[in-house]
Formats: sequence, structure tokens, C-alpha cells
Amino acid sequence: MKFIEMTGHALMSMIEPDEVSPEKLQQVGLTDTCLVRVNEQGDVEVRRHDRWDLIGGLLGGFAQRAERASGRTWAKTG
Repeated sequence: MKFIEMTGHALMSMIEPDEVSPEKLQQVGLTDTCLVRVNEQGDVEVRRHDRWDLIGGLLGGFAQRAERASGRTWAKTG
């Protein structure tokens, strides 16, 4: 599976109105400095001390937004 990693701040900058709300992301512990990752299906996960937690999702057209917001390209894990 491929992911793009970014900060919570970068993720917040790319969220569109019909996607998960910034308030909901903050309620589940997202901060500007958190490490998050987005997979090719649009699932958003935040890095906790010992695991990744699913915290929301993005809708269509997010691939280019994720690359722009993070300054990175998709990387395969494993």
C-alpha cells in the first residue's frame, strides 16, 4: 500500500468542506505537529506512540492535494 506522510498542519490545509471537519480531527487528537499519513484510498491515520490510528477520510481528488500539501510523493510501505 502507498502512503503520503505529512504534518497535521499540512493535512488541515488540504481538507475540503465536504470531508472530515477540522474540529473532528482536533477532537481525536490531531495537532499541527502530529505525524499523519494518507493512503491511496483516502484513509487518514495519525501516528500515536506505538501505533497508527484511523481518524478520518478524504474524498475524490485528494491525491494531488496531498502531494502539494506535503511536498512529497506516494511511497510504498513494507
